[in-house]
Amino acid sequence: MNESARMNRRDFLRTLGISGLTVGVAGATGLTLAGDLLGDTTSGGVTRRPWWVREVDQPTIGINWDVMQRVDASRDTLVGGRGLGRFASAQENARLLTRIEQVQKERLLRDEGGYTLKDQALRNALYAVRGQMPQSFLGPQQAPTPEERGVPRWDGSPDENARIVKVAMRQMGAATVGIVPLDERTRKLIYRVDVDGKELVFADVDQPSEDEQRRVIPNRARWVIVYTVQMADEAMRRAPTMIAEQATLSAYQRGLLVQASLQEFLRGLGYLGLGEAVTNGLGIAPAFAVMGGLGELSRQNRVITPEYGPMVRIFKLITDLPLAPDKPIDAGITRFCKTCKKCAEACPPSALSFDDEPGWQPVGEWSNPGHQAWFEDSVRCKTYWYEHASTNCSICFAVCPFSKQNESFMHDFIRMQIANAPVINGLTRSMDDAFGYGVQKNPGQWWTQDHPEYGINTKKSR
Repeated sequence: MNESARMNRRDFLRTLGISGLTVGVAGATGLTLAGDLLGDTTSGGVTRRPWWVREVDQPTIGINWDVMQRVDASRDTLVGGRGLGRFASAQENARLLTRIEQVQKERLLRDEGGYTLKDQALRNALYAVRGQMPQSFLGPQQAPTPEERGVPRWDGSPDENARIVKVAMRQMGAATVGIVPLDERTRKLIYRVDVDGKELVFADVDQPSEDEQRRVIPNRARWVIVYTVQMADEAMRRAPTMIAEQATLSAYQRGLLVQASLQEFLRGLGYLGLGEAVTNGLGIAPAFAVMGGLGELSRQNRVITPEYGPMVRIFKLITDLPLAPDKPIDAGITRFCKTCKKCAEACPPSALSFDDEPGWQPVGEWSNPGHQAWFEDSVRCKTYWYEHASTNCSICFAVCPFSKQNESFMHDFIRMQIANAPVINGLTRSMDDAFGYGVQKNPGQWWTQDHPEYGINTKKSR
C-alpha cells in the first residue's frame, strides 16, 4: 500500500475515533496486544482457532431437520452438468454453450486482460490436468492393508484418530479439517442421487460397492471428514477472469490429491474412505462445513471461514474410522452478513439476496428446504457465467471483507470486533469500502508478481 493510502487510513481512524472504540472493545473482552490470540483446540487437539471463534451446540443459521430431505443432485441442483439442466430449455442450454465459446474467442482476439492467450492457456492447462486426476468413490486401493501385512488394523481412541487424520491431512495439503458424525439427521446432507445420476444407498453390508446404477455405503461408516483447500487470493481478486478461474481449478486439483491420499491413508490403517466420485459430489459441502465447524453460512449462500474467508473449496469423505466430532462455530460471520451486503451489491446479475435476515423459503427448486439461508438465484448466477465466458464468476468471493488474510494485526483485530461487537458491523463495512478493498485488480499485473507456491501463503493458516 502506498504512502497516501496509509495516510488516508490514519486520518480515517482518527476522524471516526475508531482507535479508541476498538481498544475499548478489546479491553472489554480481555484482549491484550501482546497476548496469545489462539484459543482452544478442535477435536484431536492439533488445530487451534483464534480465541474469538467459539464452539456452539447449534449452527448460527436455523435448521429444521424434519423438513429437510436428501437431494437428487443430478436433477435438482445446478452443481454439475453443462448449461442450466432442467431449469432451461434444450435450446437455451445449447445457446449458452455456444455463447461461452463465442465470447471467449472474441476476448481472445481483442487481447482482453484476464482472457488473453496466456490467461486461457493457464486455465486450460489446469483444466486438462484435473481431468486426468484420480477421483473415485472407493479410492485408488493401492496401499497395502493391515490384513495384507499380517498385522491388526489401527486401534486408537476417537480423539487420537481425529488427531492423526488432521495431522496427515495438513501434510497432504488440507487447510482446515472438521469431523461430522453421520446420524439420521446429518445423513440428509448426503445426496440421494449423486451429481452423475448414481443413487447413494446406505445398507447393512460389510463392504462398499459401486455399479452402473448406485454406490452403496455401509451403515458402519458413520463419520464424515470435511476439509478445505485454499484458493489463491491474489488470483481470485481478478474475478471473473480466467486468472480467477484457474485459481479455482488449482484448488480442486489439490483437493482431489488430498482425497486420494486420505483414502489410501485410511486403507493403510484398515478403514474405509468413501470420497467424491465427481466434482462436488457425495453431499452438500457447505452444510457439512458448517456442521463440522469450518465456517458459517454467509449471504453468498456459501461458507465463510474465520481463517480464509470464502477463499476455499470444500470437500468431504465418509469413513468408518471412529472420530471425535467437531462442533459448529460462532465467529460473528453470519451476523456480519446481515449488515454488510457487499457481495449482493457487487453481483452483476443480482443473484444474491438483499434481505436483512436469512429466510426459510428457497427461491427455486435448486435449493434444499429445511434450513435458513440467503437463498441465491442460481439460474441467474450460472447464466451470467455463460454469457460472460466464465465457468465460475467468484466476484462475490473477491469483494467479501473476510477475503483479506492475516497480513497484519489489524485484520485479526477487525475479526475480533465482528465476533464480539456486532453493533459496529456497519462501520466495519464502511471502513472496508473506504480503504478500497473489494475492487477488482488489474489482470495484467498478476503476471508480473512474485507469487508463493500455488498462489497461497500457508504461513497465514495459524
